[in-house]
Amino acid sequence: MSPDPQKKPRPTDRKARAQDRKAARQAAEDALAAESLREVYAEIMSRAPEHDIDPTLDRVQRVLELLGDPQRAFRTIHLTGTNGKSSTARMTERLVREHGLRTGLFTSPHLSSVTERIQVDGEPLSAARFVEVFEDVAPYVGVVDRESQEAGGPRLSFFEVLTVMGIAAFADAPVDVAVIEVGMGGRWDSTNVVDGEIAVLTPVAIDHERWLGSTLAEIAAEKVGIVKDGATVVSAEQHPVVDELLRERVAETGAHAVREGVDADVAARHVAVGGQLVNLRTPAGLYTEVFVPLHGEHQAHNALLALAAVEQLLGGRALDGGVVETAFADVAVPGRLELVRSSPTVLVDAAHNPHGAQSLVDALGEAFDLRTVVGVVGVMADKDVEGLLATLEPAFAHVVLTRNSSERSADPEDVAEIAREIFGADRVHTSVRLDEALQLAADLAERDDQVGVGTGRGVVVTGSVITVADARSLLGRG
Repeated sequence: MSPDPQKKPRPTDRKARAQDRKAARQAAEDALAAESLREVYAEIMSRAPEHDIDPTLDRVQRVLELLGDPQRAFRTIHLTGTNGKSSTARMTERLVREHGLRTGLFTSPHLSSVTERIQVDGEPLSAARFVEVFEDVAPYVGVVDRESQEAGGPRLSFFEVLTVMGIAAFADAPVDVAVIEVGMGGRWDSTNVVDGEIAVLTPVAIDHERWLGSTLAEIAAEKVGIVKDGATVVSAEQHPVVDELLRERVAETGAHAVREGVDADVAARHVAVGGQLVNLRTPAGLYTEVFVPLHGEHQAHNALLALAAVEQLLGGRALDGGVVETAFADVAVPGRLELVRSSPTVLVDAAHNPHGAQSLVDALGEAFDLRTVVGVVGVMADKDVEGLLATLEPAFAHVVLTRNSSERSADPEDVAEIAREIFGADRVHTSVRLDEALQLAADLAERDDQVGVGTGRGVVVTGSVITVADARSLLGRG
């Protein structure tokens, strides 16, 4: 039967076609935005890398001055430390947001997309919005680039441009409170252009010696530089050397200090399905049976810092227990002891120094019932490789050494020379390709599995944020 030319399309047909056209337009727009994002990211990446610190805030301050000082448009919680910054920042932001305040979150590095680094109300900037923000600030960045080069200095670095973009995006949103994590150090980190009324200091340990100093005192001196005149600093328990420098900085700035172990503490904690239940004591009160969906004792202490910081932001009063429970229960920190696959269990963790590795080892033993664990480790060449591997050794039956996608990634064979002294030659394996390293690790984990379903066997990918990001992408989590 031939179709009736007089028959009109049914409303449902018209609606379906309209939806198809809309979807096609959206797909085209998304593709265009993605391409524009790649171009913008390439331009930013052409600049000096974020680990290449030039000890001055002048360039960023000058761009912000040309933009009308947008950093003054919102309140700021500023975080530094060696480990735990991103986790603490995410918990802090989520708790502020649960109080009905609009938030900005600036963290680094990213796992999948550079847009993750700048978030508004808990959501990364879209590709299109990221490009818009760059285009808004680019003329002013260009002016300061030329001024600096005419004076014999460099252009703004990769991280300086991102800092400007984050601050501009937050002011334009506008946000009520920005939670801003330093990139490296503190005193000369480009984020230190903000006047954080709350400064948070997570545990300080040896790391980034090439840029921050070779001793704990030198590193701590850089970190405490984010504490501003009249601010409140919320600090984790610190090594006595760090604690003394913090006391000096507090006295110098007239800041108010809330110190873990003195004014606040983790009163109790219990392992729970999917995380832990914690009792947290702050200057304002005791919060009991709060669920934190993250593994490891270190995350309980991070939660304490976040809670104390938000209390201080909101006037030092006790917060509503229900609000605290809702906020913390909703926290997600990708790449921090994150389960990405089962049978065998595959976990990823961004530990990249001995202090972070110890937290990983402790949490692994506490939260996961694994009898045999094989590590896949890709580290940066400038890290304390020996210290990292020595800390991980008790937890790993075997270690597979590999590379990540960074040019700074250490050669697996060079790392293997160190690893053999720690693990013994028969427990050390190498594979230049991460995908092959993951397969080898899974094979090793299951090699003597008598049950045949991967029970009690696991693979842990660690050593660098970049290694974790690469593994998440390979395993479909990127």
